[in-house]
Amino acid sequence: MIDKLINNNIYANSQGYSYINNLINTSFYKKKIFILLDNNVKKYCLNNLFFKCPLLKNSIIIEIKNGELYKNNASFLYICKILNKNNANRDSLLINFGGGVITDIGGFAASVFQRGIKFINIPTTILAMIDAAVGGKTGINFYNLKNYIGTFTNPVCVLIDNTYIETLSNREILSGFSEMIKYFLIYNDTLWNKIKFCKIKNLKNYINKYIVDSIYIKYKIVAKDPLEKGLRKILNFGHTIGHALETYFIKKKNYLLHGEAVALGIICETWISYKIFKFPYQDYLDVFLFIKKIFYNRNIINNINEINIMDLINIMYYDKKNIHDDKLNFSLLKCIGCCSYDNLLTHDLIKESLNILKDSIK
Repeated sequence: MIDKLINNNIYANSQGYSYINNLINTSFYKKKIFILLDNNVKKYCLNNLFFKCPLLKNSIIIEIKNGELYKNNASFLYICKILNKNNANRDSLLINFGGGVITDIGGFAASVFQRGIKFINIPTTILAMIDAAVGGKTGINFYNLKNYIGTFTNPVCVLIDNTYIETLSNREILSGFSEMIKYFLIYNDTLWNKIKFCKIKNLKNYINKYIVDSIYIKYKIVAKDPLEKGLRKILNFGHTIGHALETYFIKKKNYLLHGEAVALGIICETWISYKIFKFPYQDYLDVFLFIKKIFYNRNIINNINEINIMDLINIMYYDKKNIHDDKLNFSLLKCIGCCSYDNLLTHDLIKESLNILKDSIK
């Protein structure tokens, strides 16, 4: 991994820690720093952060429970309460140290507390490193609806430390990998043709090798369309159905991680791409078989027959990005590496894709 990923505000490893140490040492932040994290990150990652960034040892810790279920209004208000109780102001700095839940909710709290304080994202999961922490989207869930309340606000910087990958469970690693699959399908056919042959035992090697490419793809897309008016919508490929699946299972014992739900969404939306754009059927099979191989015998497979399709479609109508009159808005593949946005669909093809999924993934 190179030290500075992109000529912007995304840094890696030692270069990133040097940047933060210098930022704290040469500014007034050192007396007004807060670190937002969850219980798992506190247990497995915090000592490493203090070792590499000793100026953070006197920071005020804000701890919330881990998991998508806690990316809600109650956690948001708790964060604001701790900031207020400790006299945070517009000169304060909030460091969001964790996965996508932490960077989303922390970024949102920072963007609205006293109309905005500075924040830094230090992602500790693959999903957050290549997606949630980059691009300026912040938000919380509202009545379990994904990211229903939020802002577009960029952090001071993003620090990518891939050593945190070693603290992740296999399930979390796979969840993050699904976003990498998405990037290559929508933007880079060469990279897709490289990763589609990887095996689970070599997954970490592939992730470390291509993590920079994934971040760079997102950065290039967001730079062209920061507020998601056009091109940035292609990043929603796999997410229209994926977010609905994640919401469907969010309070169930057999919940799906974000990346697991997106992997299922990718299969369905690739099938829809085949039906709408004549996306090559062999490429659809490659996508389907690869995802099935990677996620086989996991939560993503075992509970698929439980889905009520009309309940799932009704959830899609609550997604702020998807509604257009009585139709649902999808980003779909024309071919590997080329994604189209603003495709309006009725229920029929969505139902068909989900039925195909249920029948074929057993």
